[in-house]
Amino acid sequence: MSIPWKMERISIKGSNEWNEDELIVNDSLALYGVVDGSTSLIPYRGENGETGGKLASRLIRQYMESLSDDQGAVVRLNEAVLEANRRLREEMVSSGIDISDKRQLWTAALAAIRIHDRYIEYVQAGDCMLIAVYKDGTVRVVTHDSVAHIDRETKQLWQEGIQRGMTTREELREYVIPTIQRNRLKLNTLEGYSVVSGEPELEDLLEYGRISRIQLQGLLLITDGLFLPKEKGESASDFHELTERIMREGLAAYADWLISLEEEDADGRKYPRFKKSDDKTGIWIQLEN
Repeated sequence: MSIPWKMERISIKGSNEWNEDELIVNDSLALYGVVDGSTSLIPYRGENGETGGKLASRLIRQYMESLSDDQGAVVRLNEAVLEANRRLREEMVSSGIDISDKRQLWTAALAAIRIHDRYIEYVQAGDCMLIAVYKDGTVRVVTHDSVAHIDRETKQLWQEGIQRGMTTREELREYVIPTIQRNRLKLNTLEGYSVVSGEPELEDLLEYGRISRIQLQGLLLITDGLFLPKEKGESASDFHELTERIMREGLAAYADWLISLEEEDADGRKYPRFKKSDDKTGIWIQLEN
């Protein structure tokens, strides 16, 4: 396949110790994606001090980049992610993780695509997003953020803490942590959200499919660290505005602007959020039909 395209990609560490995001770049399969690891609530550290979230996202990235069609087998994205999920389960078991305890699981959200001549194959879990742009300027949000209702509850509590007089990030974090712990028990359930966690339930909750390349001009894949910031009381992130900004300015410039807003609001009083700055990973592909 010889389909030319232009690509910009970034992965920027946030305010935590590790960048738990990963970029998937498999040029031989025209397979690209973003992965957002999430630290286990019961702390775990790998041989080099890696968090569970980092270990999960790295394992997924490495497996997806190892795939090839050299043997003549057809690589299907949903099957590849489920195999990565199975391997993650094995890795956790070998590391002594009690996989019956959701609080201990290493987890990651992801969004990935494979570019074909006439269509785009995609797969998604959690709050990583895929957005398509067409030649007439139409912006199409392809995926659904299944974590949004969980985040909304957490941010409402954050605002409640501010109203009660809490002024520092540490105070606010302590106030919302019990809710975060409770919501973690909902991963890969109908009341919660989908995530790569080694759990077999992912097979029924993973979203995947394909979209036609008719008039398709661009594809944007992002982790939630690149979402537009929301002020107190605002509804869900506006992916149309976000996409239009990136089309005008580029991914790197958009990320720089976002980081400057976070620096100005370090305690999360204007833009409620659990971390001062989340990891930011994205891929912007401009197709040339």
